[in-house]
Amino acid sequence: MERGPELYAKIGAEKLRAVVTDFYSRVFGDLMIGFIFEGKDRARLIEKEWELAATFLGAPDVKYTGRPMRTAHAQSPIFGGHFERRLQILRETMRDNQVDADVQRVWIEHTQALRSQITRDKGSECKDSQAVETPKLAVAPPPPDPDKKIKLGRR
Repeated sequence: MERGPELYAKIGAEKLRAVVTDFYSRVFGDLMIGFIFEGKDRARLIEKEWELAATFLGAPDVKYTGRPMRTAHAQSPIFGGHFERRLQILRETMRDNQVDADVQRVWIEHTQALRSQITRDKGSECKDSQAVETPKLAVAPPPPDPDKKIKLGRR
């Protein structure tokens, strides 16, 4: 499903606000990234996140009034692992609040598209925590021949 009023209707203003509020409650209290939010105005962050999400989901009468992402995050020490942790909390929050699958997909895709504007480190992206990879087995080299002479010192 494409972004637009039909997609936004799958979550609506009230549920979107509840999800964003729950999300920030989790983020502020998180042991791994909560420190980034110390001293920040939670109510303002909730409002701006709500505006941003409503706008990219297709709310007809909502406009994002916050600063550009790069400017808003310029003074924060946000690295790839922090970004991935926030993304994981967002996934869990949407799952726990039973957000529609199309809304979840668009929200995650939009968040990932903003990565380069938010993180300071290029190329430190963690592997997608939702992707399942087949473990690769390491093959040990054969043991040395116990009867082979050991070379000591000079020639």
